[in-house]
Amino acid sequence: MEHTSLSHLCTVRLNETHDGVVIVDQTQLPRHEIYLTLTSIEQVWEAIRKLKVRGAPAIGIAAAYGLYLSARNIHADDFATFFRKLQHQGHYLATARPTAVNLFAAIERIERCAQAHTDAPLSQLPDLLRQEADALRNEDAAACHAIGTHALTLLQPGMGLLTHCNAGHLAVSEYGTALAPIYLGQEQGYDFRVFADETRPLLQGARLTAFELQRAGVNVTLICDNMASLVMRRGWIQAVVVGCDRIAANGDTANKIGTSAVAILAHHYGIPFYVLGPTSTIDLHTPTGSAITIEERDPSEITSWGYRHPMAPEGIKVYNPAFDITPAELITAIITEKGIARYPFTELSEWKVNP
Repeated sequence: MEHTSLSHLCTVRLNETHDGVVIVDQTQLPRHEIYLTLTSIEQVWEAIRKLKVRGAPAIGIAAAYGLYLSARNIHADDFATFFRKLQHQGHYLATARPTAVNLFAAIERIERCAQAHTDAPLSQLPDLLRQEADALRNEDAAACHAIGTHALTLLQPGMGLLTHCNAGHLAVSEYGTALAPIYLGQEQGYDFRVFADETRPLLQGARLTAFELQRAGVNVTLICDNMASLVMRRGWIQAVVVGCDRIAANGDTANKIGTSAVAILAHHYGIPFYVLGPTSTIDLHTPTGSAITIEERDPSEITSWGYRHPMAPEGIKVYNPAFDITPAELITAIITEKGIARYPFTELSEWKVNP
């Protein structure tokens, strides 16, 4: 089998003329690899909201570039007017999705960059914001590589690994978070056996994780979410690796719906459960997971999305939360670019305060 370099999957980047954000439309994978060029902040908002670009770090990068595109079109005679309009656009972008902290952090970072250049000519501000967005993307790529390096110290060659949702190349700039040690291990001959949960209802595991791992030549097996217990019971899993959309100050973690169930199963079978993510996902302003806003999405994602015909009775009540909270005590370790933290995760505050 010929394997295509993952670097070809340009999850989110600025185009060569600096007037559009290029993304791979993840709603079309794995059947079609379609690239979109977003030229307005409205298009960026829609891409984030409709999951054309997804994964906490990738959402943040898209938002940063979206604000840069917006800044190019701001008409102002003074900095105060420029910044007020920029903030308005930032507030608009923040409404796209409520759970992933990277979205809000990226918006705040671009706004801080503008505030740091109040004396710069207004004509130069958009380019300064573009450079900050580029820096955010480059830092994310470096963080993902470091996360993978740290995580690899906890894993042994030939291990069976279970992952949930998609926390790979498609969710970030390069490598991924939970999939970073898998890719690094692939380069170093670890020969991991990966089991990917399909991840209902939008099948990010089936459509995205299975797609990119198979493309990279990784030994990957797709399973339904409700098969995880049996796979663990048979001794095929030696560690669970998942990403995260927000980490509360106490270590509680928000991730794709179903993650907490995997953590409970791993605890029952005595399997290490590792959360991998950059320090940008740590939110010290959120004390525990109970304070994290859980996004609820359209019922059609459960009843009819992806089906030839609706798969539920017409008019049925639907509850469709996009995320759940894994309690800190069920997490064996949280792995960031700064290192490995274990319960009670006192390192989280230090890493965030001293980047």
